[in-house]
Amino acid sequence: MAVLDPERDYELEIGLDEPDDPEHLRAALARRLKAEPDSLPPLELRKRAIDARRGRVRFHLTLGVAGPPRDLGAPHPREVAAGAGAPHVVVVGDGPAGLLCAYELARHGVASTVVDRGQKVQPRRHDLAALNRRGEVDPDSNYCFGEGGAGTYSDGKLYTRSHKRGDVRDVIEVLALHGAPAAILTDARPHIGSNKLPVVVSAIRARLEAVGVAIRFGARVVDLAIEGGRAAGVVLADGSTVAGDAVVLATGHSARDVFALLARRGVPLEPKPFALGVRVEHPQALINQIQYGRAAGHPRLPAAAYRLAHQASGRGVFTFCMCPGGWVVPAATEPDGLVVNGMSLSRRDSRHANSGVVVGIELEDVAAAAHVEERGGPLGGVAVQRHIERAALVAGGGALRAPATRLTDFLAGRGSTTVPESSYRPGLAAGDVAEVLDAAGLPLSARLRAGLEAFGRTLRGYRTEEAVLIATESRTSSPVRVTRDPATLESIGLPGLYPAGEGAGYAGGIVSAAMDGARVARQIVAALGPRVSR
Repeated sequence: MAVLDPERDYELEIGLDEPDDPEHLRAALARRLKAEPDSLPPLELRKRAIDARRGRVRFHLTLGVAGPPRDLGAPHPREVAAGAGAPHVVVVGDGPAGLLCAYELARHGVASTVVDRGQKVQPRRHDLAALNRRGEVDPDSNYCFGEGGAGTYSDGKLYTRSHKRGDVRDVIEVLALHGAPAAILTDARPHIGSNKLPVVVSAIRARLEAVGVAIRFGARVVDLAIEGGRAAGVVLADGSTVAGDAVVLATGHSARDVFALLARRGVPLEPKPFALGVRVEHPQALINQIQYGRAAGHPRLPAAAYRLAHQASGRGVFTFCMCPGGWVVPAATEPDGLVVNGMSLSRRDSRHANSGVVVGIELEDVAAAAHVEERGGPLGGVAVQRHIERAALVAGGGALRAPATRLTDFLAGRGSTTVPESSYRPGLAAGDVAEVLDAAGLPLSARLRAGLEAFGRTLRGYRTEEAVLIATESRTSSPVRVTRDPATLESIGLPGLYPAGEGAGYAGGIVSAAMDGARVARQIVAALGPRVSR
């Protein structure tokens, strides 16, 4: 038998029309290694990617020596300790950070209560229907708040720039164990789909509840319970208190009332850079043609994606959360503002492709936002976001109709009188999105225009009157960081409070938020010490 290093990856390329069954891959790798197929040990597929460079489209595979059978997602949650003296943690937020924090705590037998202001998946869907059909915003249950957090209805993209590969694999395995497609274990750019994610997060909830974790929905936090200078629980809108030995704050980047609560309580906050812009929507067939060329339409190719970046006047302009075969959706959390986001189903079979195209906003930009009176202090970025979101709502004419401009008109420096067909269900209002972007007194439209010009040079055909810009994509990341000690992960100003995930300013996506939540859980377990049952 040929000797292969079990720790090494072996790269292989195959054409679109070549079979990818195990025997064919074994034979192809054997030819590359100049060995007999029967001499190779059992192999496993470790990664699968599409390579569309050099004018041809192929599958790039990473193979390795198959290891022993693994218990997917192990270790699993176990029955949590209860009763007098047993530690208990309050987790605020049922998004990726909060959910995986509770999951990691349960792996160690530590009890927790997860509270979320939103609803479970099924009733949350009714609130989303009201958003799409009637423009009605429920500030507690929407595309950002509810079971699974914002990620549940934002396509479920799982790629991350994090280098902690072990932690990444753990998150991916937990999701696959609870119903996510097995392909996420090997795809280079894995995603689950907004039609499948609700089932996954509900399955994780069921597993946690089965071992004694309490999860409460419709439970909005209005205050912190503080005893002896430490966070000792949370106060809910119904007046009840949920007590705990520690409080994990994993509320996501859109829980602005939580930022205000922390500021009122004297919890140290600091402003951080963020990004803001639009959603750009193209026909998916056009993006397929641009990316795949003559191979476009091949039955084995998924809807094509892209990722672009440019520097304009010292600020980054980049694509964000690209959704091939997807929809643009209303993601407002406040009734007086308009926010859009993107999502795809697992099949990615919509006729449209959309992506955020956003401009970096630095702290000096926030200070220079002349039209925003509240721009000072740690919540200045929130004020800038809110000001532009309100301008978008006014420009759209109400009922969450979104202001929109054809890409060609925007590049020409003018508004539009007509716009193409769109996936955005509340509807578009033709106009000038530049006026919305510049409402705070910052040159965002000029920087965005420079970036889009560069993108058109990179992707031939990207610049087309069939493309439309939809305002406004403003919730790319948190404009606030809840400062924490780098060693203990506790709030610097309030022991026992553990800020986590995107909303606290320590993550940027489903996987990184989940990883941060799990990391916080492990730190809490270490801090509890002998009180944790082994």
